[in-house]
Amino acid sequence: MRVRNLKIAIQRSGRLNEPSVELLRKCDIAFDNGLTKLRSAAYNFPIEMLFLRDDDIPQYIEDGVADIGIVGENVLAESGSKAAVIEKLGFGRCRLALATPRTFEYTNLECLNGRRVATSYPNILGRFLEANLITAEIHTISGSVEIAPGIGLADVICDLVSSGSTLFTNGLQEVETVMASEAVLISRGDLGSDLNGILERLLFRVRAVHAAGQNKYILLNTPNERLEEIRQLLPGMKSPTVMPLAQPGWSSVHSVICSINHWDTVEKLKSAGAEGILVLEIEQMIR
Repeated sequence: MRVRNLKIAIQRSGRLNEPSVELLRKCDIAFDNGLTKLRSAAYNFPIEMLFLRDDDIPQYIEDGVADIGIVGENVLAESGSKAAVIEKLGFGRCRLALATPRTFEYTNLECLNGRRVATSYPNILGRFLEANLITAEIHTISGSVEIAPGIGLADVICDLVSSGSTLFTNGLQEVETVMASEAVLISRGDLGSDLNGILERLLFRVRAVHAAGQNKYILLNTPNERLEEIRQLLPGMKSPTVMPLAQPGWSSVHSVICSINHWDTVEKLKSAGAEGILVLEIEQMIR
């Protein structure tokens, strides 16, 4: 009997669409992604993409229409879905935050007692206020939450924040973080052995791509008398690869370094006598 494809729900449009599609492509999964397509089967992997509204993804997974999906943690928390998080994906990072007009004299959460708070996330906000023993009036609106104080609808807002530029433009200040969020891969719990096998293969690729994004490949030349000092700066996954050059007294060193502070490492290598330093992106890295 032919095993059906694993069905993954992806945001049809919005901030998670492009990085979700890019992640699958980096996993070498080939598929069509036309603007009008609502579903697309991969050519080279047993998976089918469903392009849906992000708010609908948790429910589609609970109903068994999709097997897994990529959503923001904020969407999952707001939905109350029982879908399980199986992998954090490291993109789409933001925070759900409380913000007030800059003229509002905010000192602590107790300032919100008796206030009106506008949000698109009433469930998350309600739990947060209840946990902190705050009594406030929640106004649920969709879209353009940041204008609520300016039109007299609310005193405070609770909305997603990335850079904070939208808040600044609307005369608001961020005062409290309600929850941190990033894109996550979620799944229903009864996939069965065949689909679980496909999911494990997908996770293997996703983790390889994620590891690659956290590291860079570095190649350099060094005089042999500086080799030990260079090696101490390049631990790599186990230890650097060292190969003699055709020029006597010189070696080529290859290693993997952390992406976050790679410029610091490069500066130290240069100071230690390294030459011809190349820093390259890694597509996948299998640990």
